[in-house]
Amino acid sequence: MKETIKNRHGKKIICLIEKSNNQKNLVFIMHGLSGYKEQPHIQKIAEAFKENNYTVIRFDTTNSFGESDGKYEDATVTNYYEDLEDVINWAKNQPWYQEPFVLAGHSLGSMCILLYAEKFPEKIKALAPISSAINDNLKEKIRTDKNLKEWREKGIKESISYSGKVKRLKWAYMIDAANYDPLEKANLLVMPILLIVGEKDTSTPLEYQLRIKNKVKGKTELHIIKNAEHTFREKKELEELKSIFNNWIKSLNP
Repeated sequence: MKETIKNRHGKKIICLIEKSNNQKNLVFIMHGLSGYKEQPHIQKIAEAFKENNYTVIRFDTTNSFGESDGKYEDATVTNYYEDLEDVINWAKNQPWYQEPFVLAGHSLGSMCILLYAEKFPEKIKALAPISSAINDNLKEKIRTDKNLKEWREKGIKESISYSGKVKRLKWAYMIDAANYDPLEKANLLVMPILLIVGEKDTSTPLEYQLRIKNKVKGKTELHIIKNAEHTFREKKELEELKSIFNNWIKSLNP
């Protein structure tokens, strides 16, 4: 079932609600930068939760490539994070809502769920930040990294997506991102945590996930999917992703 809600700025967010008839718990799943709710890896995560009797909420953030309002070039960490908060706040008034709930995400979505859990730890049963982005000293890199110079000078960066789409992202994204550090208060995270990363991920490498693991206080699992890059696409990778989630979910509900 799809629902259309409005975020705090009046922009349309499209949510996909898959309600369990025997609901054990609730999970919100968040895509990464330029992602959308039907991506194969997001779908596999959702399948694992559905098969374990979770009601599953997926949504397209604004300023991405899904069905929600906005343009990707205007994307910021702030707008992705605020959309997560707004979806959860909308869900509070639904009959299937329950706390504590689970949060799962990929890349920037993972960074956002970490930030949310640090702000509202009492609401969170467990966290699954997959291939998570972190701050990684962005303020210093903005001043010194030569690879960012052209983007900063042009004011916008163009790239080609895996599917062939032209992606344009304003430099404002980096300025905004530098204000968020999910490791700063990670010691507040005492709930069970699942970390997964691709062996060949160069965007959010194993090093980043180890830094998260070393900061959080909750029981943490870390899995490395062999030969996988930042986004899990191959059938074998996707099935392994789902299997890891399935085992972890069962451990939450023995």
